[in-house]
Amino acid sequence: MILTADYHTHTTYSHGKGSVMDNAEAAKKAGLKEIAISDHGFGQLAFGLKKSKIDSLVKDCKNATEATGVKTLVGIESNFLSDGGKCDLTEDLYDKFDVFLAGAHKFVAYKTGTFFKYFVPTLFDGTFKIKPSKGLIKETTGMYINVIKNNPVDAITHVNFCCFADAYEVAKAAADYGTYIEINAKKIHLSEEELEKILKTDARFILSSDAHTPDRVGEVSLALKVAESAGVPADRIDNVDGRTPNFRFAAFKSAAGRS
Repeated sequence: MILTADYHTHTTYSHGKGSVMDNAEAAKKAGLKEIAISDHGFGQLAFGLKKSKIDSLVKDCKNATEATGVKTLVGIESNFLSDGGKCDLTEDLYDKFDVFLAGAHKFVAYKTGTFFKYFVPTLFDGTFKIKPSKGLIKETTGMYINVIKNNPVDAITHVNFCCFADAYEVAKAAADYGTYIEINAKKIHLSEEELEKILKTDARFILSSDAHTPDRVGEVSLALKVAESAGVPADRIDNVDGRTPNFRFAAFKSAAGRS
């Protein structure tokens, strides 16, 4: 499998180490057709994208596209904020963005109840390798599903990073609503067993570098290795071998006359 596009890359607009142009040039060198600059959402307390910088990001992506020939999309890796499925990319800002990723993260301005109900327990479980309770997993799975139901999310990033859920149930919801499951190459959070269960649903996948430095853009060898070991067929991965995904966010905006 050969990567066509990398939709999860970071820049100095959050806590990446390179510019938008740096990432686009790296993507060109890697032979990619397109990338997304998907910096951390506004709710990230230490290093989220600032709303005041959105227009600058849009301009940088346009300039990078023109300079490199690599389609450079304006993305965001939005943060989960509540068990009801609230994210920190709100509808009033949809027109500014091309790609809408969402995931659970540390150091986010969660709603108070959500913070103590989900984030604190799963953070400690992940740090000290304590197996999360069935009750906690059920509740957290509900949060993932509500995010998918209530937002036109293109892909859920690194499922089970710092917030453990039933990946099979998350994937069923993703399949129902047209949201992709990301296989993240920075660090694997889905086990081969979980991927094998996900394959029993109709969920589709994208591979992502989660690059925080330009030299990592398009580097998905770890994700490929895990996907192949779990038996994920190439035709279930929509950003390889010349293909690009049919993203939900673009379809949502088009249907609303906002594209």
